[in-house]
Amino acid sequence: MTTPTVARLSSRAVIAVSGPDWRSFLQGLLTQDVETLAPGELRFAGLLTPQGKLLFDLFVAGTEDGALIDVQADQRDALLQRLSMYRLRAKVTLEASDRPVLAVFGGQITGDGLYADPRLPALGARAYDDRPANADEEAYEAHRLALGVPGPADWGQERTYPIEANFDLLAGIDFKKGCFVGQETTSRMKRRGTIKTRMLPITFDGPPPAFGAEVLAGELRAGEVLAGRDGRAMALLRLDRIDGADLTVEGRPVRVERPDWLV
Repeated sequence: MTTPTVARLSSRAVIAVSGPDWRSFLQGLLTQDVETLAPGELRFAGLLTPQGKLLFDLFVAGTEDGALIDVQADQRDALLQRLSMYRLRAKVTLEASDRPVLAVFGGQITGDGLYADPRLPALGARAYDDRPANADEEAYEAHRLALGVPGPADWGQERTYPIEANFDLLAGIDFKKGCFVGQETTSRMKRRGTIKTRMLPITFDGPPPAFGAEVLAGELRAGEVLAGRDGRAMALLRLDRIDGADLTVEGRPVRVERPDWLV
């Protein structure tokens, strides 16, 4: 039995949500359904701007008395402020929690307190307890990038539509749940099939190009480079310009690597 990797994600932080109205409160805001969220279950979601762009990415973990929201640590205060603004008369309690966030991946993943990552089975699980870590966050980020899954450094804030970041393919949007903030734009993009750009991994030799560097198909702009590391990065690419094209970034050849899960 192979021991799984346990990495503490210091870039993430937790908000505890409770109170009799917590489900209906979050249900009207997030891109994912929480009405059916069970204790021990994890949902991937986003909170969007009214115009439909990603404001916060988050996970919602079901607990016995409410839920935990797993969000970027440097955005937790802003999310608390935003949720408090939406709360109005809802009977819901929102509190910053000191619980750690851990990613558990590779090997045999079993045991109590594990929340299966809903995006891809290969991403493993998350935990919100004091179990010991045997790797740092860099190991998890390398694993995520190897699977071609974009992350917060790629989509930023108020810059990207969730479908461009593949939320629709990674269980981050429930199109049947009803209203949520930014739903009109999101549903229209899906319904009309007007998805012209998506985040895809690119490979190359050497260090990653600068964030925002142009990807060219010949002389035509085909997208831009996002976050990455030596040999591999994410890029936001125009789907109509990459198939069969010779792509370059800053004069270097790059190759698109479509993950198996991206159809």
